[in-house]
Amino acid sequence: MSTANAYLTVAGLGIDVIYKDIKNLHISVYPPIGRVRVAAPFRLDEDAIRLAIVQRLPWIKRQRQQLQDAERQTERRMVSGETHYVWGERYRLDVSRTGRSAVEIKGKTIWVVAPEGSDAEARWHILDRWYRRQLKAALPPLLEKWQPIVGVEVTKTVVRRMKTKWATCVEGSNAIWINPELAKKNPRALEYIVVHELTHFHERTHNERFVDLMDRLMPDWRSRRDDLNEAPLAAEEWA
Repeated sequence: MSTANAYLTVAGLGIDVIYKDIKNLHISVYPPIGRVRVAAPFRLDEDAIRLAIVQRLPWIKRQRQQLQDAERQTERRMVSGETHYVWGERYRLDVSRTGRSAVEIKGKTIWVVAPEGSDAEARWHILDRWYRRQLKAALPPLLEKWQPIVGVEVTKTVVRRMKTKWATCVEGSNAIWINPELAKKNPRALEYIVVHELTHFHERTHNERFVDLMDRLMPDWRSRRDDLNEAPLAAEEWA
């Protein structure tokens, strides 16, 4: 089945459009943050697709809100046996050791060491600070590589937890905010996010110019984005 890709912005939402040899248009909203994709027949033009999206906007917004609410309700119990991810790799959490706060990886186990009597929230903060340090160490080499390519220089990077964004750029201060959740993802995802945010200093919206810039700078950005948005977020139990 032949396909072709396009990108639209409707009511502030970025929409992936996949043209296919199909009869009817289909709209899908994907976890974890509500990415919207339209599968459209080749016979439909952009105006017809935009109209279909506008007609389904209430449904799309409800689906996105449900996904975002579910993400905020994710439970972090921080008990031995949960799965946690570091740079896209899956590790089994072990919190059985007590002592000075530390995080260590040995084999496929991630040890979170906390003072005796620490509760789940205290252990989570120890792990969260460690993720932030991992991310802060990974950012400078990427910025050094991509700033001259994109033609943008940022003055500051801030690691800040955000509920519905992987990152954002602050145009007035030439700063980039990065979600610490990215330290759990494949390093390719972080590189994509860095390029994405640097490109926003040239073009604020996800319009055709932005897409053209991304296509030129990082031809495989769509696959990196899809891998990021489909990666696990919540803790899991190990069998």
